Amino acid sequence: MPERPSPPRGEEAELLLAEARKALWVMVGVLAVLWLVQIVNAALGYTLSFDYGIRSRDVASLPEIFTAPFLHFSWSHIEGNSGPLFIFGFLAAYRGVKKFLGVSALIVVVSGLGAWFTAGAGTVGAGASGVVFGYFGYIIVRGVFDRRPIDIVIGLVMALCFAYQFSLLIPAGEGIGWQAHLFGFAAGVLGGWFFRERRRKAVPAQAPTTLLDRPESQA
Repeated sequence: MPERPSPPRGEEAELLLAEARKALWVMVGVLAVLWLVQIVNAALGYTLSFDYGIRSRDVASLPEIFTAPFLHFSWSHIEGNSGPLFIFGFLAAYRGVKKFLGVSALIVVVSGLGAWFTAGAGTVGAGASGVVFGYFGYIIVRGVFDRRPIDIVIGLVMALCFAYQFSLLIPAGEGIGWQAHLFGFAAGVLGGWFFRERRRKAVPAQAPTTLLDRPESQA
């Protein structure tokens, strides 16, 4: 089959702009939810973080891998995550919100399970930092897997501008759940490969058969 022709440049730009608008509002909505949850959580003395955070190697706590990214332990905690989450999340989503949701699910599951398996005994982990590092890893490698020069440039710029993030993958400070950082970053890189754009290979069209090409039949 011949390859499907790509849309004209003007139409492609309009589609990209529409997806970017969706991505912007998705991230605004995500941050709004995080801050609303934070207000309630702070008013309750952060009991939600302890009740719905990830308790390492506690089987009953496995469902909390889906609630922990929405919870934080202080105002400084959520403030530190909000900026990078918005920037990286938007860049991860601007080429397609549907793909972004798949990448997000992968990051949440892998970073959560990684923290659940490897965090210190008796600890409770919560916060969006694992998701932040997942998006960071995804946008760094996405351009390479999709073979899009503009996304390669974006990945390089983000890697240079936020180089300090690499030092936080395994931080030396106590009380910081680096396990979610590391596994989230790995999940983002994996997501770049798993959700890469798969282009169809061009198949050469066969020349039509003419009367001269047909073998002579004998009576």
